[in-house]
This record gives sequence, structure tokens and C-alpha cells, in this order.
Amino acid sequence: MDILQKIDTLQVARVKEWHIAEMKLRDEGFLGTIEQQHQQNYLLWHEEDIARAPDVDDKEIARVKRSIDRLNQQRNDLIEQIDEGLLALLEQQGVQWNQAAPLNSETPGSIIDRCSIASLKIFHMEEQAMRQEVTDEHRQKSMEKMKILKIQREDLFNCLYELVEDVMNGKRRFNIYRQFKMYNDPSLNPKIYSAKS
Repeated sequence: MDILQKIDTLQVARVKEWHIAEMKLRDEGFLGTIEQQHQQNYLLWHEEDIARAPDVDDKEIARVKRSIDRLNQQRNDLIEQIDEGLLALLEQQGVQWNQAAPLNSETPGSIIDRCSIASLKIFHMEEQAMRQEVTDEHRQKSMEKMKILKIQREDLFNCLYELVEDVMNGKRRFNIYRQFKMYNDPSLNPKIYSAKS
């Protein structure tokens, strides 16, 4: 599917763009959902950096923790929307769902999420490889890690291509797995609903 190549390109391009200019969402439809999900990973990455800074006070840590919970919930919701959107695209192309085909445990949305995170790791590892105030050894190790990360991301995209192709050919299927994150739900987290009583 041509859309998978567009996802690859979008993730790499947005990571670079968002690091040098104001974050803007540009895509609509299915690619818009991909972009929004990628944005959550981008925002999560940088909140996680703040949480680990040694000079951050407790108030800021609490803010960051709540932000991470909110962003992670949105990230997971968008993974489900990606899977729903891909199913709709396959239906539009007339793909017949083979209920007898073996079930794939990982969904395309989950793989796309992992590719998104990998694109962030690659970008930041490249930054480390280019730092001037560090040792040559640091830069070399960072360069080696970046090469491995690129291979891993390429492998993930190959798995995604194969999964989608197998689904289109009736050889495999996937389910949309609902996360049901209980810790963010005021009606399911006892620490929240107990505090209200």
C-alpha cells in the first residue's frame, strides 16, 4: 500500500520540522491520525526528558507526570484509531476479511507507533553523534547506535508491509485491541473515585 511509504516519510519529516519550527499538524484523514499519534510520541519524549532533569522541583515533576499520563492516553487512543482507519481503507479497496486466517498479535497501529518512537530515537541519537563538546568516543558510539536504530526501524516497516499485504491476501488478520487504561479513568481508578467519596 502506497500509504505505508507516506507514513514512513511523514514520521521522519515531522520529527525534523518540529525540532526547528512551531509544531503544526498538516495532514487530514488517515494520515492526519498518523500525524496526531506521532505528535503524542514527540511530546511524550520531551516531557520524559524534563522528568529526568536533576534540577526539576517536585511541583514540576507532578505536572510532567500528569502530562505524561494524558499524552500516553491520547497516544493509545490514536493507535486504536489508526487500526480502525486502516481497516476502513482496506474495506474501501474491497479487501475481504478472512476470519479463518491466523490472528496477528500486534496490530498495524502498534507497529506504526513503534516506528514513530524509533524515528525520534534516530533523530536524537544523530544529535548526540554531532555534539561538539563531547568526546570522539561518545560521537562514535552514538553513530553506531543510530545505524542500529535505522536497521530496526526498517525491519519494523518491513513487518508492517508484510502484515498489511498478508491481510489483503487473506493470509492473516488482526483485531483492534482496546487498551482500557484504568489509571486515567476516574470511575475505575480507586485512588480517584475514593477521594470523591
